[in-house]
Amino acid sequence: MTFDPVLPLIIGACVAGFVQGLSGFAFGLVALSFWAWSLPPTLAGPLVAFCSLIGQILGLRAVRRSVPLDRLAPFVICGLVGVPVGVWILRYLDPVWFRAGIGAILVVYCTILLLSAHLPRITHGGRAADGVVGFIGGLMGGIGGLVGVVPTLWCTLRGWDKDLQRAVMQLFFIVMHTLTMIMYTVHGVITAKTLHLFAIAVPSMILPTLAGAWAYKFLSDHAFRRMVLALLACSGVTLLVGTVPELLAR
Repeated sequence: MTFDPVLPLIIGACVAGFVQGLSGFAFGLVALSFWAWSLPPTLAGPLVAFCSLIGQILGLRAVRRSVPLDRLAPFVICGLVGVPVGVWILRYLDPVWFRAGIGAILVVYCTILLLSAHLPRITHGGRAADGVVGFIGGLMGGIGGLVGVVPTLWCTLRGWDKDLQRAVMQLFFIVMHTLTMIMYTVHGVITAKTLHLFAIAVPSMILPTLAGAWAYKFLSDHAFRRMVLALLACSGVTLLVGTVPELLAR
């Protein structure tokens, strides 16, 4: 590998690591804004999954409460079912249109929520609704690697305090990213070049991730929810920037 891709690789790992340490998610969408221009998808995909997994494990230090199993189980169990279903649907769905649609929804909806004086609160549905959201997260992860978009927005609108939301989502993401890495390994996606990228990106992200996890404790619940919505809106912009040129070129 020449020097050219190394600098954006390191910068992307640092910035995305800090954002993930602070918010508990969004590593991939931040990192890809740096990596998508210098790495092919066959390398960027496994790199995002592995670094996200490492970041989630490092960020566990910011979780200051235990997670009741009945809160976590619906997301994890249904998410595990959703991933292979998403992989199967991917054969019949245009992933570019899928990502563009999700991006547009995030930009519009999250911007409206950010401009609202009070966030809507979802109190109905119980664990069954949480399971449906976990399934959708796994489904979207299998289709386009967007496992965290819907569950993160759902927990925000549930009105959970930041520690409960972060604890549930981080454990959910760890399971989903682990499954993704297993699937990549089984299908031979992990190569010597991928391992070389791992060896550069992971050390670069460790200190920024820990710094973000440290800064997290200074956020209020309100500030945390606003930050999550802002990151989701920015994620939508990133998805549109990456997909609209592909659609226009068709």
